Amino acid sequence: MANARGYTATAKWLHWLVVALLIAQFIFAWTMPHIGRNTPVTTMISLHFTFGIIVLAVAAVRLSWRATHKEPAPLDGLPPWQLLSARVMHWLLYILLVVVPILGWINASWRGMPIVMFGVELPKLVATRAPGWRWTGDVHALLSNYLMLTLVGLHVLAGLYHYFIRRDGVMQRMLPGKW
Repeated sequence: MANARGYTATAKWLHWLVVALLIAQFIFAWTMPHIGRNTPVTTMISLHFTFGIIVLAVAAVRLSWRATHKEPAPLDGLPPWQLLSARVMHWLLYILLVVVPILGWINASWRGMPIVMFGVELPKLVATRAPGWRWTGDVHALLSNYLMLTLVGLHVLAGLYHYFIRRDGVMQRMLPGKW
């Protein structure tokens, strides 16, 4: 159970797992070759695809956990604008953790690139070169490279602000260990 001040161990574990997966995902994305019309699926591209599906699965587990377990009450003394911005930020990040991998999966399907996880090829979400789906790769890249990175950066800055400037314990509620 979450106590009055901190998140459950499971919520913390899922949070930090997503952090680790996103770090790996961006490393793969930045080091893999540009995906063009005839780009073969390299190891880095395959890792990017695989980790994208893992991010999607962990996001589903995390959203299920969030829906079935009450989060701790906000700490006293936080301005209403910070509470609202934190809630909006969290939900935008949750949405992106679902939408970005799905768009990537659709685009891989559209390009005819198989997504193989643990030796099993996942189903295509759209047919290869299906009309009307070309845009998914561009939107996937825009959302991940600009919106998600911006929101993650703001989320980290907010945590550091609460830790170093306000010293109010907000960040400690998600750090590993008891608080």
